[in-house]
Amino acid sequence: MLWKLSLTGIKGRLKDYIVLFSGLIMASAIFYMFESMASNEAFLTSNSILGTIVFIFRFGSVLLGIITFAYILYANSFLMAMRQRDYAMFMMLGAKGRKIAQMIFIETFMVGFVATVIGSIAGMGLAHGVNALLVSRLNLQITHYSAFSSKALMVTLIFFALLFLVAAIFNASAITKKAILELLRETSTPARLKQRPIWLVLQAIIGVCSLAFGYYMMSDLMKFQLIGIGVALVTIVLGTYLVFSSVIITVLSVLKSTDKIAMKKLNNFTFSQLSFRIRDYTQMLSMAAMLFALALGALTVGLGFKNEIPIMAKSVAPYDLILNNAQDVDNASVSALNPTFDTTYSQKETTDAIYYIKEQFNDQPLLAPVYNEHGVDAEGNYSQLSGDLLQEDLNAQDELRGYEVMEQRDKEIRFVDATDFAAIDAQETSLRLIQVADFESSYAALRTLAEANQTANTVQPIEANFNQRVFVYDTYNGMFSGFEFMGFFLGIAFLTMLASCLMFKILSGANNDITRYTMLRKIGTRTALLKQSIRKEIGVLFLAPGILGMIHVLFGLKMFTALMINPYDKLWIPFGIFIALYAIYYCLTVWLYANIVLKDK
Repeated sequence: MLWKLSLTGIKGRLKDYIVLFSGLIMASAIFYMFESMASNEAFLTSNSILGTIVFIFRFGSVLLGIITFAYILYANSFLMAMRQRDYAMFMMLGAKGRKIAQMIFIETFMVGFVATVIGSIAGMGLAHGVNALLVSRLNLQITHYSAFSSKALMVTLIFFALLFLVAAIFNASAITKKAILELLRETSTPARLKQRPIWLVLQAIIGVCSLAFGYYMMSDLMKFQLIGIGVALVTIVLGTYLVFSSVIITVLSVLKSTDKIAMKKLNNFTFSQLSFRIRDYTQMLSMAAMLFALALGALTVGLGFKNEIPIMAKSVAPYDLILNNAQDVDNASVSALNPTFDTTYSQKETTDAIYYIKEQFNDQPLLAPVYNEHGVDAEGNYSQLSGDLLQEDLNAQDELRGYEVMEQRDKEIRFVDATDFAAIDAQETSLRLIQVADFESSYAALRTLAEANQTANTVQPIEANFNQRVFVYDTYNGMFSGFEFMGFFLGIAFLTMLASCLMFKILSGANNDITRYTMLRKIGTRTALLKQSIRKEIGVLFLAPGILGMIHVLFGLKMFTALMINPYDKLWIPFGIFIALYAIYYCLTVWLYANIVLKDK
């Protein structure tokens, strides 16, 4: 009988449960995908030279579990808000509290466990699809990654089973301890907003100062190190809460007291709706802003490492292609690259020295990387080494030596004029240095020529010539692929949790808003105006944490200046992707909320 009542209750609110069910499926799918990486040490160690990457993914998995727990709590409150009136009715009809508790337990655990199973299966498909997408579109070098992981599946099932077991016990206990009248009217009492203006101003000042101090600590982590991270975390969380609790209340009060704004269309009603449960919204918006920053930050840094690879390769290797003994190279293949820069230096090699014509370097100086206090210069600036400088400066000669093959690097470099060069009794060869318009689009052809030239001139491994840009690019790509992969997964996971928490928090109070919207419709308010009011109200709740979260990210990227040449490069790409996905959740929430409060009887 209990199973039948539970299934009937779910069937009666099928549309609402589909929202909850889909959110839980997505949560478990994301959790499985990330756990499949965190539990695969062979994948992690083979895609990064940093041994700490395993610890980083373990920490990320724990963090994702905490966020998932918070998400389940909000989803769980949504479930209880939908069903508590039904439970109250059962109690009024004489149902015993023990039976109600069993029914609640069955519903909560059944919905959660079924969603977890389906989500885990969906996670396998998503993991395979995302892996293929990243490898093909982002040119990642991912190895030892399998979409199916028995260990990840077991961890996901056990974690969510325990989570819903605890939630089911909590739900059953909480509902049965409440009085029937309390269940019927629990969420219909508005929160009173009585705060002194001076206290609101003080909160705003403290909040802004806390944020500023946190941003300052993040801007110079090389100086503050771990203490800076801890202090920044505390001050930014505190500042976020204080800014929301003071600014939102102040802004709403000002808007409601301004007749030109408040009396226009349904603005006063919208402001009142936002003020109705502002205490709950303040906590939720603060958490949403932090989750927004975590999600956008993870996606931005992950894609930022991808953007860093060609920049770092270019800063270390001035030339796209180095051809030693270039007289043996297929000129047709080189011409097909459409070089923007192509210069050749003559060489003659004896048993103890390599000779160059000094005038050739005076006419076309050799390019070399520029180094500053942060490492290699990232602006594409190169020093120019003339023949006169190379002849006098042994350190400058080391830059030229880097363009030679391994067998030549132990020999003395000598610069002579054209006449003396011609008199040397040795075979003349050439060193050809090339730049192209677009390295990444020409990558395949450049790699083929570089490998062929390296194989023809040395018995050393191909990676030995680190000045060859394709090999530099491959090295950095191998170093950062794991971070890109982690950033993408974490960004999507946190976005899902963030938007779903926000959506469930808004929808959990929708049933109590039906009466207010029904009254407005009865007095003749047009449906178009009501929908406009809904879009504004929900838009504020999505926009406020989004704006503050983006500000957090813009300042937070300063932390990565020690690891990345330019963490702000191509910032519009991750921001654009994230805002588009966030907007989809906003539109979905508006549609679901409108269907609940404007539903025709």
